[in-house]
Amino acid sequence: MRWGLFTCPYQRLPLERAFADARNFGYDYIELWGGRPHAYPPDLLRGGLDGIRRLSDCYGMPVEVYTPEHNAYPFNYMLGDEAQWRDAMDYLMGGLRCGKELGSEYVLISVGHGGDRPPQKRKDRLLSSLRRLTAEAEALEQKIILETLTPFESNTCTRLEELLEVLDTISSPMLLGMCDVVVPFVQGEDPADYPLRLGDRMAHLHLVDSDGGSETHLLPGEGRMDLRTLLYRFREAGYDGRATLELVTYYISDPSGAARTALEQAKELLL
Repeated sequence: MRWGLFTCPYQRLPLERAFADARNFGYDYIELWGGRPHAYPPDLLRGGLDGIRRLSDCYGMPVEVYTPEHNAYPFNYMLGDEAQWRDAMDYLMGGLRCGKELGSEYVLISVGHGGDRPPQKRKDRLLSSLRRLTAEAEALEQKIILETLTPFESNTCTRLEELLEVLDTISSPMLLGMCDVVVPFVQGEDPADYPLRLGDRMAHLHLVDSDGGSETHLLPGEGRMDLRTLLYRFREAGYDGRATLELVTYYISDPSGAARTALEQAKELLL
């Protein structure tokens, strides 16, 4: 596995701290959280890209995945009127351009909550959004990863079968899937089914632990998952690529300590 540090918990600190920690702790790459104050797409497109490139070069730490913040205020392409939808599309297409400019292999997006819309309306909204974004991705030659979310976060595309249906419907080499292991675990699904079913469309992994009853992302070893066996099964299924240790705001008070511990404990799983 190649281990990635997610910069989201560092949002109260200078972004340089995340790059320095990634190098010093032994991470292989950065998954860059695209929110303020660090790497919000409009800010990057107004001149902030050079600063990210300098950090990447200085610390020898490539930004291999760019994850623009969305699905919360003020952007959620699953809700709102036509003008709000266009605004969300413009924002995420800007995120695709940022990923391209940063040399990221993937831009990661997920599916926000669709509110009280009927299931077919939510599905139509999702597919129309992804068709728009995929067309832009094809023009830029910038790959998108689509992430499922837990039912605590979304009511659309939360299960593997739904992800497979979306990928089959859109059918573009620029749109791929991934697994955040918390998502299937809290729904009683087997995370190892993701690489088995997705095959070569399995492009990325978020590896953390889970309490089994919430969307909370825990340090490896602090939850209820048998991550050692799970990693073995992922590799047996043919996936041995990027694995971002996706710690988020649960560890915002000590992101450095959490990042160090997460990598140490994740590497022990492979011994």
